[in-house]
Amino acid sequence: MEARRNALLAEMARDAELERSDFLVRAGEQLERFMAAHHHRIEQLGGIVLIDDDPEYLAVNPDGTFRSKSRVYDEGKGDWVSEVEVVETAGELVEIYNPADILQAFADAQAEDVGLADREPGAEAESDGTGAAVDDAYAAAADQWAAGQPAAAEAKDEAGAAVALYELALDFQDRSQRTESGLIEGFENAAAGVLGLVDPIVVVDDEDEHLELAVGGFRGRVIPEGGTGWQDISSPDQIVRFYDPTDIFGDLAEALVDQYPAVSSEADDGEDDEDDEGQEP
Repeated sequence: MEARRNALLAEMARDAELERSDFLVRAGEQLERFMAAHHHRIEQLGGIVLIDDDPEYLAVNPDGTFRSKSRVYDEGKGDWVSEVEVVETAGELVEIYNPADILQAFADAQAEDVGLADREPGAEAESDGTGAAVDDAYAAAADQWAAGQPAAAEAKDEAGAAVALYELALDFQDRSQRTESGLIEGFENAAAGVLGLVDPIVVVDDEDEHLELAVGGFRGRVIPEGGTGWQDISSPDQIVRFYDPTDIFGDLAEALVDQYPAVSSEADDGEDDEDDEGQEP
């Protein structure tokens, strides 16, 4: 009887470990999508302190990494000591914190938590009791936003004007790429709930490039111009270096029609119904 019980427990333990691993992977991907969607906001705010309840501390840095403080027992000192570590990705963070608690901490963040991710864990913002700390946080965020805006082009001669326009063009090229990556992020977030219900969709498949959409978003690989080896691309920033979002979404729509021909007729039926509703009897 005891052997039977041990066998049942072992089987349940194996399944539980598989389910736990699957849950952590999915939770990590969900948190990664949230962080990617709000990367620029976190950067503009200068980071956010999410948890500051001694000895527990967690902050997201402006670059999207996390800083966590843990309490461990030092056998050499015979005492508990606090250690601060940097957690590089959201996937790693869900191994330490409940992802629901992390998202709730973002939801509960206040003005006084903004722009303080680089302070010492546990240190409190100075305030004279009049709300100066909150005002300072807002002012810091506003300064960072203003610093990100393009300076007006100025020049005194033709050569200077050419240089100013050149630098401005490069600046706006970078801004354009960030905007385009935001479109990719937005689509991936909006589509996340249904991607698990369809097979992977091949958007582009050529001898030097491959791009597909599946659970987790767009994934692909390319051989860069002048290169000889394949380069994996997965993040929105990487994808827009090789693709125009307009082309991606157009090719995706065509790929969907090829893979699921019924979607075209259903979409047309929906448009016809809308047209019929607008006509007078």
